[in-house]
Amino acid sequence: MRRAVLSSAALALGGLALVQGLQLLPAGFQMRAFAATGPQSAASAPALLDGCGDVPEALALAEELRLRGLAVDRGIEALDGRRAEIAAAEARLAKTLGQLRAAKEALGKGQAAVQTGSEAGISRLIAVYDAMKPAEAAEVLAALPPDFGAEILARVQPETGARIIAALEPEQAAILSARLGATRTTKD
Repeated sequence: MRRAVLSSAALALGGLALVQGLQLLPAGFQMRAFAATGPQSAASAPALLDGCGDVPEALALAEELRLRGLAVDRGIEALDGRRAEIAAAEARLAKTLGQLRAAKEALGKGQAAVQTGSEAGISRLIAVYDAMKPAEAAEVLAALPPDFGAEILARVQPETGARIIAALEPEQAAILSARLGATRTTKD
């Protein structure tokens, strides 16, 4: 019984001394204190274990703490590696995002240029239809797709449009008038 009490007391004192010794170590060095000794036994660990070599529980505790310290160090190294990977991925994402924004801006400028070019082309086409005789314009509009013909009729001068519709065949005039009405409704 006395030996069990003494062993428990020695273990408690050894563990307390070990904990107090670890608290005295500088931050960041505490877990590396036992790891620095390498795969040697806990009996050759730093002076914290002096006088505890005959207490197997203290040696076992010291060895367990050394192993835990090694595991923590490996975990910290793994986290540092992951941090570096995440930083590299963030840099790649930022670069890609910048490229996408530049591409979007260029696309917007290209679409604006196409729209401006289309508007200029349509304006010239409308001027041509305004200058044509209504019978000639009616022949050309009859050959065009109804949506495009209605768009042209919507943009020519109203009196020119009226003369062109009057020169069309009744069926063709009805189709273009219906499309013209639909075009006007959607634009308003």
